[in-house]
Amino acid sequence: MKLRRTKSADEIDRRAVVNPAQARELLTAVTYCGRTRGPMLAAMFACMYFGGLRPAEAAGLREKDCHLPETGWGLLTLEKTKPQSNKRFTDSGETHDDRGLKHRDEKVTRPVPIPPELVAILRDHIARYGVAADGRLFRTKTGGVISGSAYAMIWKEARSYAFTPDQVASPLAARPYDLRHAAVSLWLNAGVHAPEAAERAGHGIDVMLRVYAKCIDGQREVANQRIMEALAG
Repeated sequence: MKLRRTKSADEIDRRAVVNPAQARELLTAVTYCGRTRGPMLAAMFACMYFGGLRPAEAAGLREKDCHLPETGWGLLTLEKTKPQSNKRFTDSGETHDDRGLKHRDEKVTRPVPIPPELVAILRDHIARYGVAADGRLFRTKTGGVISGSAYAMIWKEARSYAFTPDQVASPLAARPYDLRHAAVSLWLNAGVHAPEAAERAGHGIDVMLRVYAKCIDGQREVANQRIMEALAG
């Protein structure tokens, strides 16, 4: 007798998705974590929420990748990521290696328009903290790459400041990566067409719609209204 294994669900748990007010509260709370590490990481978390960046993409973001005008929308041209791995499995022998974008050829870039709010945050971050020797925006005090455990610790502390005890115990923004999920969910709920949202997020359209299907609110009501209008025609 053969048993069929149940496939694990890829869908995002909508309980983990924060709304804009909660996201801003979390970003503010990050600035109260630690003497310098929290304030230096706030803009990195903001990139995950307002730009939908993966943590490794934010870690690899350089000043030359950023078009940050004084007014209006800006643009991030993503090229490199800084994924964390065991030193034995990286080309450089370091815990973080330079890699291309996920699911893309090494030389392919991804343009990500960013709203004025994130433009202002990044301009302030650069003015206050400068950049690393290689142009990276986010780094340790000695210029190194922020480890996943370090920013996860800051995130855990920030949640305790921004949320009620019940929310802290819930899946709500349990991981920094959930900021990216909140970003893509927001775009889809705002009516951004799936191909455009997928391009900004670096997803395939089919994957994105499958993963975020349960996070798209209000679609049933919209569909019902369109069907009613068609029936009345």
